[in-house]
Amino acid sequence: MSERRKPYPFDQIEAKWQAIWEKRQIFHAPNPAEKNFDPAKAKFYILDMFPYPSGAGLHVGHPEGYTATDIVARYKRMRGFNVLHPMGWDAFGLPAEQYAIKSGQHPALTTRENVAKFKSQLKRIGFSYDWQREINTTDPRYYKWTQWIFLQIYNSWFNPKTNKAEPISTYPGKNPEEVRLAYVADVPVNWCPELGTVLANEEVVDGKSELGGFPVVRRPMRQWMLRITAYAERLLNELRGLDWPEGIKLLQRNWIGRSEGAEIDFKIDQSDQKVRVFTTRPDTLYGGTFLVLAPEHSLVDLIVTEEQWPAMREYRERTARKSDLERADLSKDKTGVFTGAYAINPANNKKIPIWIADYVLIGYGTGAIGGVPAHDERDLEFAKKFDLPIVIVVQPTGDEPAFGFTGEGIAINSPVINGLTSAEAKKKITAWLEERGQGKRSTNYKLRDWLFSRQRYWGEPFPIVWEAGSHRSLGESELPVVPPPLEDYKPTGTGEPPLAKAKDWIRYSEKARRETNVMPQWAGSCWYYIRFCDPQNDQRFVGEEAERYWMRGNKPGGVDLYVGGTEHAVLHLLYARFWHKVLFDLGYLSKPEPFQRLVNQGIILGEDNQKMSKSRGNIVNPDDVIAEYGADAFRCYEMFMGPLEQMKPWSMRGVEGVARFLARVWRLFTTENQAGEWELSAKLKDVDPDKAEQKIMHSTIKKVTEDIESFSFNTAISQMMIFVNAFTNAETIPVSAMRTFLTLLNPFAPHLTSELWEKLNINFKPVRGDITEQKWPVYDEGLLAEDEIEIPVQVNGKFQGVLNISVAATKEEIINAAEKLPKVKQRITDGYIKVLVVPNKVVNFVTK
Repeated sequence: MSERRKPYPFDQIEAKWQAIWEKRQIFHAPNPAEKNFDPAKAKFYILDMFPYPSGAGLHVGHPEGYTATDIVARYKRMRGFNVLHPMGWDAFGLPAEQYAIKSGQHPALTTRENVAKFKSQLKRIGFSYDWQREINTTDPRYYKWTQWIFLQIYNSWFNPKTNKAEPISTYPGKNPEEVRLAYVADVPVNWCPELGTVLANEEVVDGKSELGGFPVVRRPMRQWMLRITAYAERLLNELRGLDWPEGIKLLQRNWIGRSEGAEIDFKIDQSDQKVRVFTTRPDTLYGGTFLVLAPEHSLVDLIVTEEQWPAMREYRERTARKSDLERADLSKDKTGVFTGAYAINPANNKKIPIWIADYVLIGYGTGAIGGVPAHDERDLEFAKKFDLPIVIVVQPTGDEPAFGFTGEGIAINSPVINGLTSAEAKKKITAWLEERGQGKRSTNYKLRDWLFSRQRYWGEPFPIVWEAGSHRSLGESELPVVPPPLEDYKPTGTGEPPLAKAKDWIRYSEKARRETNVMPQWAGSCWYYIRFCDPQNDQRFVGEEAERYWMRGNKPGGVDLYVGGTEHAVLHLLYARFWHKVLFDLGYLSKPEPFQRLVNQGIILGEDNQKMSKSRGNIVNPDDVIAEYGADAFRCYEMFMGPLEQMKPWSMRGVEGVARFLARVWRLFTTENQAGEWELSAKLKDVDPDKAEQKIMHSTIKKVTEDIESFSFNTAISQMMIFVNAFTNAETIPVSAMRTFLTLLNPFAPHLTSELWEKLNINFKPVRGDITEQKWPVYDEGLLAEDEIEIPVQVNGKFQGVLNISVAATKEEIINAAEKLPKVKQRITDGYIKVLVVPNKVVNFVTK
């Protein structure tokens, strides 16, 4: 768009106001004891899920949630709140490390460049962030405290009696290593040789790394683990007090996966070993005709026969190339290998074969299942495939066939529990097993302990050293532990992390060596919302007074509003809640939950209705949109596209439409003189709005207020369009009504409204402060009431016209006015028999 074709000078206006906001620091939220802190103001903490600053910069999908929170932040400030609205960078991660491997450039330099690009883009959109609180997870001043928090977890245990974390020094047992919340274990992991690191399950797609598409294999490795399973029950139960979408709560509940049942011990035939199996249906025990172990189960090597060993080894190798997601796929063909060994079913003392199969995961339950093919779909498929016995032990109470029935019914072919309902049978068989020492009641969780180490360079080093085969923590005075510079960042190829190359750095002392794994990217994002409360504090991870102020409230969560994508619905939110609860238990935090209200924005698709990606060539850069139409048009269109939570396609024509609306707002206030300069419109007068104008003004205040509160930003903009239409052709435009309108529009289009407010202050009696300092307008319900109504008028049931009349009119006044309507007058010249008046609905004359 050329300079002369711009509908208003948004390029000059936006740069001007962004510079003013920067200079005045008007969006800084003072902490208690800081200058300009007002203790009378209520706090409101609004947080975006902070971004990973990639080299590609923002596309138009990224700022959708940021725009929504910025509207709420500006609105809340006008409502008198002390608003904390910060931004920072989740900057550790594989992409910067991969670039370092290719180029030799230190990841810190790449990260710094990417952050600068992201920040300039966000500033150009006009977001009202408190940039004095900016944080970066790769800053040693920040990750010093990430390491400190790890040490609090490391030096704690979960006391089941008090149901909370306590210092490890309070543990009464002999071996505290068994209960530490941070511990070391050999676990099967997703190992990518090319990337030289362990990958989380969600980073593996079809057996390959999400980044780069490199092959991934399963192999056991020594890893740091966090005992998040200790908090499973609290993480589940304490969801109840949070204002989160029910769908997100359900995802968390399913991920935690609580199930009640029994653990049953199956003795291995001709061995002193036994297999422990968890089942939610102990009432089907008599129907158990085989056992299936995960290929990685520790018992497999002890029980496999010599004849079956080659097939077992080959099957394990194939399984190692699959992700847990692929293995658990219900639609895939069942595979497995017989171990050659047998177990004894404790219910009937029958020998049953022991198999291994990839659909059984070592990380779920005990890594072993009892096969009951008559009443489990997956077991039935497996039994049919390998010709294993099928025994019916549950009779449905309805008409369904018993074979393949997975519901609850009546126990049959089960001597101890015959004739009992499934619920009764579960209790009786479990008690029977407990009496014999062959089982016990148990609650199981699908949630696994958090694999917390990565074989990377670009991450937070662990504040841990190893000495004589044991680990110990460093002192707080030794933090931060900074990763050493390396000549190259390539994987070692041996499974050792890149930090293993830094021989001098590793040597902590003559006897002690540093831990060479680093923390995952999740670490820094587990607590960043806490650091935002007090980001310059070098003495503490957060000041007590600042934390109590910003996290206070009468609900469990401290952050009042948290906005981000559904892709973080489980892991980030679960991990942050876990860290928060540990710190809360240890007395460092004042609230038991981090985020009170959660809102998820939908995905913005490309104009082709496909997800935006480089490969599709459908990415839209916000810089291009802003250059063409301005930041305010960009902001308003992002919100006008549709409900925030819905998926919707981008449309440049839609941006044009919103830009035209803002141009009409500009022309409502200004006119262009012969010299091409914009000056205030002569129609603007310091007069009171008339009745109709007051009504549209107060209707707009009500609608926009309610829509911001409910995140219905698209309909708020629609209402403001109606307002502009109502005043566009007016001969006289009341300045007071326009000031109110600018205040309502300001959160959506802050640059345009700031400029017009300034122009009004120059030409009319000034209102103190710029627009960002104004109070949010309040509507008068009395001015919204209808004083006239429209009543359809009929003659013999046929419509003849509409009567506009006062709502206070009597029946006689309504009839008299209706008689005077031209069409009615013609048709009742000979009089009428009667007239029916339904108040506020209809008038009907019945003629002779």
